[in-house]
Amino acid sequence: MLKTNICGVEFQNPLMLAAGIMGSNASSMNWILKSGAGGVVSKSFSLNPHPGYVNPTTVAVDGGIINAIGLSNPGVLNFKEELKKIERKNNVVIASIYGANPDEFSKLVLEVQDYVDMIELNISCPHAMEGYGASIGQSCDLSHTIVSAAKDASDVPIIAKLTPNVTDIVEIAKTCEDAGADCLSLINTLGPGMKINIDVAKPVLSNKFGGMSGKAIKPIAVRNVYSVYEEVDIPLIGVGGIYTFEDVVEFIYAGARAVQIGTAIMDEGVEVFSEINKGLENFMKQKGFSSIDEMVGIAHD
Repeated sequence: MLKTNICGVEFQNPLMLAAGIMGSNASSMNWILKSGAGGVVSKSFSLNPHPGYVNPTTVAVDGGIINAIGLSNPGVLNFKEELKKIERKNNVVIASIYGANPDEFSKLVLEVQDYVDMIELNISCPHAMEGYGASIGQSCDLSHTIVSAAKDASDVPIIAKLTPNVTDIVEIAKTCEDAGADCLSLINTLGPGMKINIDVAKPVLSNKFGGMSGKAIKPIAVRNVYSVYEEVDIPLIGVGGIYTFEDVVEFIYAGARAVQIGTAIMDEGVEVFSEINKGLENFMKQKGFSSIDEMVGIAHD
């Protein structure tokens, strides 16, 4: 009943781990899969090791958290070893990658595609160091170039992860589709935002600014999925502030075939996956749905 298919890849249920939370090593990703997720997205990694920003890198705010970790990672050669150890069986494994130019993305694709089912391009991080992240995803030209290069190099489906921090996300979405993206995930964190410590009169985060995630961004994420669904023909994955099965249903009704969950794990624990699956299955039975397919995009009818 909960199965969903994206680009020929079958998920046992529509819930995935979002990039950035508990996706740094195989043991934590295997834990997430055993806890009820249909798939996992790794933490974003690059060709070479990257230190990211110094602490503090996260701060709680009303409605979520702001983070500026800076895409810290041990580099593709180290990360590849973790990807090899993930228990794939009926599980879907997605690598999240980032780079500064088309050549870096292509090289990353070639390094990891044998160990994953799909690859997500992080072209949308609002706190990445200069030359990475949202600076790519805010430009149609750069997005097209990066997606096209990754797609040309890849034997597995390519997902482009979009930023909400643009004038028109539909324009970026259509550009990525035109460049060959097989799927889109939206949205990445909102912002950048900041929090100031009023006792010392300084920003809390070492980077000053960071991307906001959590419950407060869900309405924006749902609206973005809804708008993009009407203009593209490729499948969508919803991301942003998902805590309950009701949240998942909203995203599916808006047009998503699956969702990614991140911040909720920090608040609710890994049990959030099994709880949502249970609630979603009960909801579908009550409403007479026999598959996720029947629900996708029905808010548009």
